[in-house]
Amino acid sequence: MKGLRIDFTIDTENNFKEYFKEGTPFAEVPVLMSEGKSMGFHRPLDDDEILVTADTMVILDDKILGKPSSREDAAGMLRELSGNIHHVLTAVTIRSNSRMTTFTDTTEVEFNPLSDRDIDYYLDNYAPYDKAGAYGVQEWIGYVGIKRIDGSFYNVVGFPVHRFWEELKTFL
Repeated sequence: MKGLRIDFTIDTENNFKEYFKEGTPFAEVPVLMSEGKSMGFHRPLDDDEILVTADTMVILDDKILGKPSSREDAAGMLRELSGNIHHVLTAVTIRSNSRMTTFTDTTEVEFNPLSDRDIDYYLDNYAPYDKAGAYGVQEWIGYVGIKRIDGSFYNVVGFPVHRFWEELKTFL
């Protein structure tokens, strides 16, 4: 948002507990999380205030790769992504006191094969534990590991800025 020259404040206080029912279609999960974060915001919105929440998920085949819980978990995710194509889905919710809209952006990402040495280097020098799929495309692993991106680079970073700008103009 800073790059869009939008004046904003970050407020992460929230009462929403991330949860979805087993069997929920993958495309719906980021929407449920983003809207849940919006509705779980810790206080009422002011009349002139707009709240933006988002959730990003990495989907490989029929599996959601969330944030890794340990080094071993992160290494396992990166091994799964190695040489494969996955999808990054980000849902963004824009809400005021009078209305709410949510959109989803999807990007297809293809990884080169990664060696154990590549994975160890990344895990030794970066902190992928707060990133869905255990990687940051804007970090070293993105430079050496990403073969192809079909869609928005910024969506893979975690926020589809281009689409947000269009949706925000419509919202306003």
